[in-house]
Amino acid sequence: MQILKHDPARFENLPDYPFAENWIEVDLGDGHRGQMHYLDEGAKDAPPVLLFHGEPSWNFLYRKMIAVLVEAGFRCLAPDLIGFGKSDKPDDIAFYTYDRHVSWLKQWRESVVPQPAALFCQDWGGLLGLRMVGEEPEKFSCVVASNTFLPVGGTPSPAFLAWREFAKSSPEFQIGELLQRATATERSEAEIAAYDAPFPDEPSKAGARAFPQLVPVEDGMDGIAQNKAAWVGLAAFDKPFLTLFGEDDPVTGGLAQPLIDRIAGAEGMPHDMLSTCGHFCQEDRPVELAQGVVNTAKKAGFLG
Repeated sequence: MQILKHDPARFENLPDYPFAENWIEVDLGDGHRGQMHYLDEGAKDAPPVLLFHGEPSWNFLYRKMIAVLVEAGFRCLAPDLIGFGKSDKPDDIAFYTYDRHVSWLKQWRESVVPQPAALFCQDWGGLLGLRMVGEEPEKFSCVVASNTFLPVGGTPSPAFLAWREFAKSSPEFQIGELLQRATATERSEAEIAAYDAPFPDEPSKAGARAFPQLVPVEDGMDGIAQNKAAWVGLAAFDKPFLTLFGEDDPVTGGLAQPLIDRIAGAEGMPHDMLSTCGHFCQEDRPVELAQGVVNTAKKAGFLG
């Protein structure tokens, strides 16, 4: 197995992305180590908010939200998951597991921002982030979740099964075009190119192809036992928990209600389904999402 590095030339002149690079080294497992890239914007002594992306995006997805959140008084921390963005990319699909992704993200968290933080999570950012909230609720001051869930088996939807098969076998796995099709608003050519930047060839897409296969939506899959255990802590999480989902997301659009019904901190919160909002909600409704984070953090007493 090779650990692939990003090509800096592919990340030049990204639109609306004036952010400095930050790096840490993480233990990938099986004797491998890798570099994890992240953004760290805002005053270092400001209340931290963690911004977790999902599949098959990277922290470029948060560029529009970061400016709003920093202006509101947050320190914004947005990692690129291993296999995505500028972070290192093992080229073996089988190397990626749910537990390893959790471990890599927890290593980053402990190294960079171990203190309590607000969380915004979407897609696999939620499968990882909500697991972490359930396992260590004391490390989170409040949560805003969008187009995500914490699965424990069951029966997957036809839409998800089609996506899983496409990610596994399609020879035309063009990341930028996937982002274009899963937003309700039009992406520019430069934005599409930015989403393609981390993936110059097929080996670099191993992590992106792996993620849909790892979602534990069928009984017997790896991750179900861990998620069931995490749900105990997540359900008892009594700090403010807000859901802001996209009306135009065919895969996760109906998954807000189980979070609302089961999580203590979700009671009485102004949950909403956002119109003109697809799966990659950060592209379609960044200001509304950022304001939701601000309002939730203020309700938690975390942001003045």
